[in-house]
Amino acid sequence: MIEKRQFYVNGAWVDPVAPSDHKVIDPSTEDPCAVISLGGQADTDAAVAAARAAFPGWMATPPAERLALLEKLYGIYKARAEDMAQAISREMGAPIDLSRQAQVGAGLGNMKGFLKAGENFDFIRPLGEHAPNDRIILEPVGVVGMITPWNWPMNQITLKVGAAMVAGCTMVLKPSEESPLSAMLFAEMIDEAGFPPGVFNLVNGDGAGVGSQMSAHGDIDMISFTGSSRAGRLISRTAADSLKRVSLELGGKGANLIFADADEKAVKRGVLHCMNNSGQSCNAPTRMLVERSIYDETVEAAAEMAGKIAVGPSNEEGRHIGPVVNETQFDKIQDLIQTGIDEGARLVAGGTGRPEGFNRGYFVKPTVFADVSNDMTIAREEIFGPVLSIIPFDGEADGIEIANDTPYGLTNYVQTQDGARANRVARALRSGMVEMNGQPRGLGAPFGGMKQSGHGREGGAWGIEDFLEVKAVSGWTEGA
Repeated sequence: MIEKRQFYVNGAWVDPVAPSDHKVIDPSTEDPCAVISLGGQADTDAAVAAARAAFPGWMATPPAERLALLEKLYGIYKARAEDMAQAISREMGAPIDLSRQAQVGAGLGNMKGFLKAGENFDFIRPLGEHAPNDRIILEPVGVVGMITPWNWPMNQITLKVGAAMVAGCTMVLKPSEESPLSAMLFAEMIDEAGFPPGVFNLVNGDGAGVGSQMSAHGDIDMISFTGSSRAGRLISRTAADSLKRVSLELGGKGANLIFADADEKAVKRGVLHCMNNSGQSCNAPTRMLVERSIYDETVEAAAEMAGKIAVGPSNEEGRHIGPVVNETQFDKIQDLIQTGIDEGARLVAGGTGRPEGFNRGYFVKPTVFADVSNDMTIAREEIFGPVLSIIPFDGEADGIEIANDTPYGLTNYVQTQDGARANRVARALRSGMVEMNGQPRGLGAPFGGMKQSGHGREGGAWGIEDFLEVKAVSGWTEGA
């Protein structure tokens, strides 16, 4: 069993002040695969003090030097990609092929995006020709507390850490206690890259402990959080006492509008995207909205596709989906599947219980419901498992109304060959992101949502700007 009992503070691995042990469970086997230490207030205080002390020097470091260190980190991360893939697969259950390609690849893509955005990022900008001696200076917000989830560990960590490094912020990271191994490996990489002591600090802990301590800490200038809407509300309340900035990337209940003229791969694409990472993605298209003229055939195709999705352990190679992360999540998903049945949705694939052949591990059947109405629990709540709800709609306006009838607003999807309609629908959907006809967002595109999906943007230039303050200066002397 792996033992990871130290924290990374002020450029060194240190022992916690008053640690408590936490077992990391392999969700494929339900057995412990690692033991880590959870920190307390003294550990949080030490990490914040290190970040606070390092901030003036890191802020004054020329942006080109900060970028050079990030580029070195990128190279180290790339060289240790297999180590990272194994860690993620073990701790949160991503199948190893998915871990190698998408989970690890997300971190590479994010850092590459920040390197590209940072090359031409202007931290000092003219206000305009009307005010030749005015400048707008973008400077780092300060010490940032980062709280990240378990579902895409390196995606969320690199989105925050990479942007903050370019911006000139120092940071304290609290990764999810469900997926700490990848975060600690990432800290090893930062140490190897040679970042100045105190720029990056890592303290393991849970939300009620270190997470709450960071949210309330007077020497933290900003909290960047990715997780549930419920936790986001709690963090916002706690952070309000110190008036710190809060950036939130929260849940989603994405609608995938499939019009009658959608391409022939649209349904398959939608089912696979919903089930990817065992459904544990905030931007998953979990509501498939289907134009009524093609509804019956779409339901049949979606059920057939779900029936072909294999389920298997995370350490096995292949294109299967793995387990969900833990027992709590497994039980929640089972309860919501049963609720869907009880409320009258038509089960066309999957259902409650483990898939055939499994009596251990947090494996969930790929599940599809048809004849769902948008007021049903399974259409309202974020299930965070491989569960798809299919809802019919009548015409463009009806589809848009159903898609927007949700407290969330992260990602929506549009499938139509009518370019004018695609553009109209994209503009009408109330979400931070819209993806159409299987076209992924480009490198550096901003990630984030509206409504209860949070506020702030991550990735590329927008992600860097999220960690910057705006200072207006008049009477600037050019060249001085």
